[in-house]
Amino acid sequence: MPESGPAPAALRWDIIELLFFAYRDFVGDADQVLEEFGFGRAHHRVVHFVQRYPGLKVADLLDVLRITKQSLGRVLKQLLDEGYIVQRAGESDRRQRLLFATAKGEALVVKLATLQTSRIERALAGMAPNDAETIRHFLLRMIDHDDPDKVLEVILKTGHTAAKDDR
Repeated sequence: MPESGPAPAALRWDIIELLFFAYRDFVGDADQVLEEFGFGRAHHRVVHFVQRYPGLKVADLLDVLRITKQSLGRVLKQLLDEGYIVQRAGESDRRQRLLFATAKGEALVVKLATLQTSRIERALAGMAPNDAETIRHFLLRMIDHDDPDKVLEVILKTGHTAAKDDR
């Protein structure tokens, strides 16, 4: 019988399962708030990246989210119609669609990020100061850097996420 991969003892079930549960709870805090607005996780990701990177092109947002144009179109339309995001034509290329968060969109992103930051801070409480940097380093190494999108390029070039600058 041919081997199909590493022996079961070599698999990192400990980390795999912890990542599943950590992700579930990390996004779950925001999911409850999003539900009040009739939004889902795709809405959260769109408004997050638009708010964090003002003037983000629709094409670059597609690269970041790795979703279909049709899926993004539905979510974007709802966020535009409800006043969380505005769309403007590019100055040098009028065909470009640049996205910006409105004050309403920024408030939603801050509300969701506050919930997620609280969870992160609770997890870091009692850990050594360098542990947060080790975790950041681990997460950066989990990301596929072979073909980074524009937003990821910004994060990788600066060596840290923009969120770190907000402290």
